[in-house]
Order: sequence, then C-alpha cells, then structure tokens
Amino acid sequence: MFAPFMTDTWITASVVAVIAALVGFFVVLRGAAFTAHAVPNAAFAGAAGASLIGVSSLLGLGVFSLGGALGIGLLSRRGRHDAVTALIVALMLGLGALFLSWSTEYAPEIYSLLFGEVLGISANEVGLTVILALVCLAILAIIYRPLMLSSTLPDVAEARGISPLRVELLFLALVALATTTAVPVVGALLMFSLMIGPPAAARVLTKHPAPAMTLAVVLALATVWIAIAASYQTNWPIGFFVGTIASAWYLLARAWAALVRR
Repeated sequence: MFAPFMTDTWITASVVAVIAALVGFFVVLRGAAFTAHAVPNAAFAGAAGASLIGVSSLLGLGVFSLGGALGIGLLSRRGRHDAVTALIVALMLGLGALFLSWSTEYAPEIYSLLFGEVLGISANEVGLTVILALVCLAILAIIYRPLMLSSTLPDVAEARGISPLRVELLFLALVALATTTAVPVVGALLMFSLMIGPPAAARVLTKHPAPAMTLAVVLALATVWIAIAASYQTNWPIGFFVGTIASAWYLLARAWAALVRR
C-alpha cells in the first residue's frame, strides 16, 4: 500500500480531494448540487469523444465540461438551473454513450471515465493534476469575496455592483476546471460524490465559512485515503468506498447535529 509505485496515487488523490472540497463548499452553499452532477457528465462525453478521434482526453474533458457549465449559466433564468441542467445531463450522457459505442475500447473506457483510475496514476498525470489544481486555487482566491457575498447575500452583492451573471459564469467555469482536474483520477460519478459529501457534512456541523471549508478538506482527504487503503487491501472497486464514505460523513454529521440539538 505504501510501495513506491503507489506514491503517485496518494499524491494525486490528495490534490483532487482538496480541490473537490473547496469548490464543493460553494456548490453546497449555492444549492448547485445538480449542476455539479451535470458538469462531470459533460466531461465524460468529452473524454469519450476525444478518445474516439485520437486526441488528448484532457482536451475533450476541458472543452465539454466548460461548454456544459457555460451552457447552464447562459441558458438558465434568474438562477434557476434545474430544467437546463437536466437537459444537458441527458444530452451529454447520450453523446457519451454514442461515442463509446463507436469505440473499440468500450468496456475499459466507460469504466475509466465513470469511476476513474486512481490506482493506475502515472508520473505525468501527477504533474498535470497539480498544475490544474494550482490554477483552480488561484481562480478561487481571486473570486472568493464576490463569490461568497453573492452566495450568501445576493441582494447586497447586486447592490454593491457585483453582477450575478458574471459571478455565476465564473463559478461554473471553476466547477468545470475542477472537474477537468479530477475526472481522469476519480471519474465522473465519484467526482460528484467527493464534491458534495464532505462539504455538505461540514456545512451541517458549522455555518462559518473558514471552519467549514477546512473541515470539508479534512473529510475529503480522509475519504480518499481510506478508500485507497481499503481498495488496496480488499481488491474491491475504489468507487464503492469513495461513494459510501462520502455519504457516511453526511449521515454522521446529521446524526451528530440532531444529538446536539437534543
């Protein structure tokens, strides 16, 4: 489990967990969980299409996830994303299924794109993941104040001249970049689990932004570390452990909050 060939796995999964938790905090805060589900599905279709035509899957991931995210932002009305998001999910899943049906590597591709290959990370992927993660952190730092204000007090933000549409588009672009960083590692479905479970649990336990974001990062790191160790020992799919643990944090947080209220 701690052999040299596993070093890249531990590093990359940890980087992805941090990005998923920080971006996921704002996803939960803004009530945009459905959007966070749609963007990885768009990335899945893009990677499948890129694999089909023989170009970098990362390019397909980036183009489709950004296109899906901006489509949701531009076509939605007054912050209501549900109808547009549902249509984009359906469209992207359909395209992904079509692209993979044309590929000679159907089974490996669909498993890799949906559930990731965290135990098969190469040294090149580590460097690229770290670079994309640093870009994510830089963008988040730049838009942090207007994003926080528009997420918690949208009327005050608009009164101060902060454009809701501009902030929304920047936030969705950030979700797309985080997705591009994480999907090759944890897959489209597990990215959603990691982005929602730990931040949602942290929000239940504390309402203050800094402690909530810190706790979300801690829970996300614990999720991927436990999942890697458990998968290595049992040879079970890592996706099972990531999805189960991420959900368990939220259930435990709700139980603890209920106990404290009593």
